[in-house]
This record gives sequence, C-alpha cells and structure tokens, in this order.
Amino acid sequence: MSEAAGKVALVTGANKGIGFEIARGLAKAGAAVLVGARNAQAGEEAAAKLRDEGLDAQFLPIDVTDAASIEAAAGRIAADRGRLDILVNNAAVSLERDVPPSGADLAIMRETYEANVFGLVAVTQAMLPLLRRAPAGRIVNMSTGLASLALSSGRDAPFSFSRLLAYNTSKTAVNGITVQFANELLDTPIKVNAANPGLCATALSGGKGRPPGEGAAVAVGLALLGADGPTGGLYGENGQVPW
Repeated sequence: MSEAAGKVALVTGANKGIGFEIARGLAKAGAAVLVGARNAQAGEEAAAKLRDEGLDAQFLPIDVTDAASIEAAAGRIAADRGRLDILVNNAAVSLERDVPPSGADLAIMRETYEANVFGLVAVTQAMLPLLRRAPAGRIVNMSTGLASLALSSGRDAPFSFSRLLAYNTSKTAVNGITVQFANELLDTPIKVNAANPGLCATALSGGKGRPPGEGAAVAVGLALLGADGPTGGLYGENGQVPW
C-alpha cells in the first residue's frame, strides 16, 4: 500500500514550482491532493497535468491573503472530504530586489508579511479543525536556510550575503510560528515542521538552483512522517537545520 493511501492533502501555491512538485510527490505517494492556487486557470491546468499522469488531484481555489477565500476553501474541504490529513503551507512571495535593509520599502515588507506570515497563520488556523479530524495530521511550512539566524549572522556565516529584509525575516517568522503551533499540538498526533528545500530553479529564485522536484522531496518527507517522527523543527535534505 502507498505511504499516503487514503490521505487528503492541501498544498497552497501548488500551481507551479516547488508547490507543484510537492503536490506531485504526495499524489505519487497515494494522497488525494488539493492543488491550492489563487489563479483559477493556473490551478486547473496544474491539477489537470497531475491527473494526466494518473494521479488524484483537484484544484482548490484559495488566496492566502483573503479571509473569505480561506474560509470558503476550508468549508469545501469539510463538505467534500470531511477532514484534512496534510497541510503544506507553500504559497509565498518575494518582492524585493537588491535593496539593503536600510533602503527597504515598508510597503513591500508589509505585502510580503501579509502573504508569507499572516496568510500562513490564517490558513493554518482555518484548516486545524480539519486536521484534528485526521488520525495523524501533518503541517509543513515552507521555509529557507536564509531564515536561519545561525546561518546568517556574522561575516563568515554562509548566508550573510543575502540581505532581503522582507523575505528573509518573513521566513524567520515562519520558523517561530512553526515552533508555536508545534508546542500547542504536542499532546496530539499532529506534527508541525518547517522545510528548507534549498535553492531551486523557480520563478521566485529567478530560475537559479536545482530542479524543484529535488527540493520538494524534503517537504514530502515531512508530510509523510510516521508517529515517531519529530515536530517543531526546521529540516533540509541533510537533516535538521539550526534556527
């Protein structure tokens, strides 16, 4: 039997890039995947592509910055599926380009946080009642090594070169949010972790990096953790990443 047979998974921002590859990976593992996207045409096309591969995929409209859209998505899952086994919070934006923190545009920072931080929390809160109905829910928040304070602090830190104030700190916030939800759910079967996919060739990275499918594998693994798996950590392909 497939690892995820009978499970229902929602991946936000799943119409392209890493999100699409996560959806594909979970569907290949046997899950019924809801392809979350705010653009109906892109979402339908992505779901259709997965179905053409013989996978169980359905488009689910969801805009993580729109409360009504999130509520409608949760209501539809409740009505159609009755529960949610896996939530992958993948939808995110990166809007700034080559601007040091001292010159950061606060409007761009607010827009970034609206999607990457507040949107993630809103979706998690809305889907949590459905995850509680599952035997062992899993929440995976997409993060990045750029969010690690340990890997970014100081001249010799590997990621100190990146000074994207809005994006990097929004993902640092995601790491903290991951810990808080994991702590709340310690006495439940639900596990909450953050995934560091590494630099992947997507629209967000400007096409730089390795194939998105390779980075997606980290999130897929966290989504399919067994009962003895960890919770409340940041993980990459080589194991746990320091905060």
